[in-house]
Amino acid sequence: MTQEVWNDYVWGKQTLKNIAKKQNNSKEWVRTKVSHAKAVEKDLKPGEVVIVADTTFFGRSWGVLTVRAPNLKSNIYCKDIDREIMAHYYYARKILEEGDWIIKGVVVDGKRGMIKVFESIPLQICQFHQMQNVTKYLTRKPETQAGKELRSISLRLAISTEKEFTDELKNWHNKWNAYIKEKTSVTGTRHWYYTHSKVRSAYLSLERNLPYLFTYLKYPHLNIPNTTNSLDGSFAHLKDKVSLHHGLNKDKRYKMIRELLLGEEI
Repeated sequence: MTQEVWNDYVWGKQTLKNIAKKQNNSKEWVRTKVSHAKAVEKDLKPGEVVIVADTTFFGRSWGVLTVRAPNLKSNIYCKDIDREIMAHYYYARKILEEGDWIIKGVVVDGKRGMIKVFESIPLQICQFHQMQNVTKYLTRKPETQAGKELRSISLRLAISTEKEFTDELKNWHNKWNAYIKEKTSVTGTRHWYYTHSKVRSAYLSLERNLPYLFTYLKYPHLNIPNTTNSLDGSFAHLKDKVSLHHGLNKDKRYKMIRELLLGEEI
């Protein structure tokens, strides 16, 4: 009965009130069953996998780092964290490899430090996150011609080959190099800043990540995704379920989240 109540609570989109009515009992009785229930995780056999790794936050200071194996259509690791630092990703890799998972490729959102965390493993930076980063600097409607041309190039990221994209980015840089190097002095001081800093930052982001934007094409046999979309879908499903249950303390919320991420509806 305890696990039946837990399953309804976690997977069935049912509130305490709904379950209490179904079981002809009180909400306090349901709370007790939920407290005593155990999160059930899938029994997956370790093997070779391509992984997608990212973190989603619930508020500003508590989140869950999750690793997904798209080919298994399953998440294989999660850990609650208070801030997103590379040490947590190092730890995730260590735990998985010690558990006999063989990581053949990885997809990440491109935060600095990820390349070192997963060195020696083919790494793909999510093209969707790269586009979001460019948009952060340029907006969807850049005001400058340089910005308009750079955004146009970035929008073709998902349909370009590495050579096509590299050539376009190089041609853009040759044309606008002097422009993005322009400096403006701060009157009365020795200080200065780049006049077109946002366009410059958008370009540097693309240039820095370029070696990792087309990894999925270099290893076709691994079927590496070019985005983190499969994990983003898990996060959307997760938050939809968790939002039904207000007032959970951190331990109960994390137990529920582990079940949703690593478990399987019974």
